[in-house]
Amino acid sequence: MNVLIIEDEIPSRLNLQRALGTISPDLTIVGTLGSVAEAVEWFESHPNGADLIFMDVQLSDGLCFDIFKRTKVVGKVVITTAYDNYALDAFRVRSVDYLLKPIEREALRNTVEHCRTLLTPTSSTSAPSPAAAVDYAALAELFAPKNQYKDRFLVKVGDKIILVKAENIALFYSESKTTFLVTDENRQYIVDESLDAIEAKLDPKHFFRIGRSGIISLEQIQVVSRHFGSRLKVQLKSGHREDLFVSRSRSAEFLEWLNGN
Repeated sequence: MNVLIIEDEIPSRLNLQRALGTISPDLTIVGTLGSVAEAVEWFESHPNGADLIFMDVQLSDGLCFDIFKRTKVVGKVVITTAYDNYALDAFRVRSVDYLLKPIEREALRNTVEHCRTLLTPTSSTSAPSPAAAVDYAALAELFAPKNQYKDRFLVKVGDKIILVKAENIALFYSESKTTFLVTDENRQYIVDESLDAIEAKLDPKHFFRIGRSGIISLEQIQVVSRHFGSRLKVQLKSGHREDLFVSRSRSAEFLEWLNGN
């Protein structure tokens, strides 16, 4: 069975390769890719695709679901991610499984065996196998409404751990490869996560990514003004002194978000 791995984090890619080699030595890794662009190019040059495709959700240049919008994906797709809020998107692209990181060895084994079963030719007159049946109870649980967004963050100050509620957060920003959290009282803490990871955990009704280096809270916006070059400048209630600008490419979307669209 030919396997394609689409994963931008090299350690995760190598761990998956090693785990697959241990579980099923007969698997052949036909490619390892790290971006949407690389995946589109690969599928364009390999129209037969691969038997089994492992796709991380967040790639270096976008989400894996963008691949399906740009080219034909041939193969059984397994979505891998550290977050559970992409399940509906995974269902829409007809993925055969959805594995949460860190991937458990037994879950991976079951996924590989399930895909092997799906790829095994069966007689049209034979009865459907139990493995091919749809588990509607499991689907209902998977797609049941969930509170999937974080409502608090833990930050470290020396040997202390402080809890900051999402409603008290004014801003997340990145500077010199360090991520900072700023509260509504203009207190600043270091957070051990990237902005990309934090963005996926925040309720988009209340937080907006204004550019590559900042995420702001709707409740903490005091003034939005036009600036040179059609840029938008944001002033927060917290009194954060650094200038905050919405990137030009996100300005229209930002105004729609402010308007409740």
